[in-house]
Amino acid sequence: MTLVLTAHGSADPRSSANAHAIGGHLRRLLPDTEVRVAFCEQNTPNLTEVLTGVEPGAIVVPLLLGSAYHARIDIPELIADSGNQVTQADVLGDDPRLLQVVRERLTAVGVSRFDADLGVILVGVGSSHPAANARTAALAGALAEGTRWAGTHVAFATGQNPSLPEAVGRLHHRGARRLVIAPWFLAHGRITDRVSEFACAAGIPMAEPLGPHRLVAATVLDRYEEALAARSAGFAA
Repeated sequence: MTLVLTAHGSADPRSSANAHAIGGHLRRLLPDTEVRVAFCEQNTPNLTEVLTGVEPGAIVVPLLLGSAYHARIDIPELIADSGNQVTQADVLGDDPRLLQVVRERLTAVGVSRFDADLGVILVGVGSSHPAANARTAALAGALAEGTRWAGTHVAFATGQNPSLPEAVGRLHHRGARRLVIAPWFLAHGRITDRVSEFACAAGIPMAEPLGPHRLVAATVLDRYEEALAARSAGFAA
């Protein structure tokens, strides 16, 4: 069996390095499974190229947080172009383990869940797909569970509202005296660099992205196993 971990791709080498690092975690978790890393664009190997070289029945797992354009359009088109009979798994989504990684990243920059003066901005990429943005926005509330923070708010880094300045204003209005930015991104890249520039100019600490954390790899593994189980159930039916 083959697992094809598929990232969007980026001109920034940190993004592809992160995908390959997660692929390394998966190889250790699945020693009897071939794990390949592929990209939709900008990096090699391309997904279509990889799929032309694997046996039918592979599972394509999108290394994506949201079910938007890349998961709904790009990856299915690349799979179709390959002519191979493979199964596409679900995106990583709003898995609780990924929120746990965000909390760990915040702890690493000195955040306490008991800080009643703190406002946390969860920054995502933003999408033209409203449902994807709504799911990201809902995560901000989930992140605050079990804390005494003054508030949390979502912000989008790529043209959707609320923007980072809007989120800052809303949290100050709620009484937050201090702010911190939590990136809802898998890896550093050009967009997170822009967020970092904003944070530096505003004097706001910024945590690290999710990165090649073991819980990210565990979430990928679950998506793979869920796709296998669903396919087996379909065959049985």
